[in-house]
Amino acid sequence: MTRKRMTYMLGIAAVAVIGVLGWNMTARAGYESAEYKVIEKDGKFEIREYPDLMLASTTTQIDAQGRDGSFMKLFRYISGANQAEQKISMTTPVFMEKDETEAQMGFVMPKEVAVAGTPQPTGEGVAIRKRAGGRFAVIRFSGRLSEKLAKENETKLREWMKTKNLTAAQTNSDDPESTNVESASYDPPFTPGPLRRNEVLIRLQPE
Repeated sequence: MTRKRMTYMLGIAAVAVIGVLGWNMTARAGYESAEYKVIEKDGKFEIREYPDLMLASTTTQIDAQGRDGSFMKLFRYISGANQAEQKISMTTPVFMEKDETEAQMGFVMPKEVAVAGTPQPTGEGVAIRKRAGGRFAVIRFSGRLSEKLAKENETKLREWMKTKNLTAAQTNSDDPESTNVESASYDPPFTPGPLRRNEVLIRLQPE
């Protein structure tokens, strides 16, 4: 391949990447996102303060990425499968929280809907729950979210927490290892892995 042709191809590739990145940022910006306040930032790590959030949630498997029917259950809820037959706007992120037995996928309710009163689901397997506000240690990363990728970044986050003398909140007073860990995904399924925004969040012990 001649140098001129190589330069031309590289130029096309660069324009394509910039275009996809710009489109992805615009698409993400089109959704209301859960509010939070950044208390401290250290590269890809943050300490955030979240208010109470209302979630529509259902059981899932993190590696399924919604292909197990969990995403569609929640999508049907915001499309009108609720007692008010109300159409509810999609928001970001989609939260996933895992304990010893199962995982929960949750859609954040728009602030306006939460204030007015979140309608109860009519579809099977969907529940409304409150995600209590508080402080969280957070790590941000790209890639297609999987249990393996989430666990790798959880380990990095816990190591960073040790350097900051941050303590995770316990979910069970009888088990010091029981902590609240969530993952969050901000992008549509068709977004390329390198451009995706994912996070792992660990709730911190109140001061």
